[in-house]
Amino acid sequence: MRDFEGKVALVTGGATGIGRAAAFALARRGALVVMAGRRVAEGAKAVADVEAIGGTARFIVADVTRPDDLAALHDTIAADHSRLDIAFNNAGYQEPRAPIAEQDGTLYDPVFDTNVRSVYLCLQHQIRHMAERGGGAIVVNASVSGLRNPNPGLALYAASKAAVISLMRSAAMEYAEKGVRINAVAPGRVVTDMMLASKIMDMGAVAAGLPLRRMGQPEEVGEAVAWLASDAASFVVGHALCTDGGFMAL
Repeated sequence: MRDFEGKVALVTGGATGIGRAAAFALARRGALVVMAGRRVAEGAKAVADVEAIGGTARFIVADVTRPDDLAALHDTIAADHSRLDIAFNNAGYQEPRAPIAEQDGTLYDPVFDTNVRSVYLCLQHQIRHMAERGGGAIVVNASVSGLRNPNPGLALYAASKAAVISLMRSAAMEYAEKGVRINAVAPGRVVTDMMLASKIMDMGAVAAGLPLRRMGQPEEVGEAVAWLASDAASFVVGHALCTDGGFMAL
């Protein structure tokens, strides 16, 4: 399927994990994928790997916690490609696991700057560009933690993802009539570096607690992102799609 042929897609945090998987899914469907992030070596490898499967990609160094970087990122895309059809705002940060009263108070800013403010600023840039051109599709990476917190000790992460879902719904309501469709994926129990860093010790027990009896893979979320960005999801607006192995059904 090459339904994104001729389209330009942006993936923040695109060098690893779910972002990388989404970049591959979009590239396989024909999009020119711009991956943005801080990890230069991983970004270069991701671009080479996309090209190895016949896709087209580039990597732009950008720190999503820096408003100037985000402005420069979107200006570069506009200048170099004259369009932005799809965006996946994926970059995220999770604090070290600890109960609220024991958490380092300095963690609040990096969690919310990465998970919420960056999405807010990206939405502003992306909506303006897409609305001027008649539309586009935006997906934000939320989490089942923003709907029902399954992770004691990660209160800031859960709160930030709840805020992202609310922000996404507000933006979707405001801009649907201008042709900009905005949705979210809400992953749960997906094997990524971030999840592994949260020190879940017994992966088998976690998997056994899901209806599918297994953990999810980044590629499965990436395919959900591509679907939400496609015309197949043309009537889906303001929705948080749970890619969670059935966790939210429990």
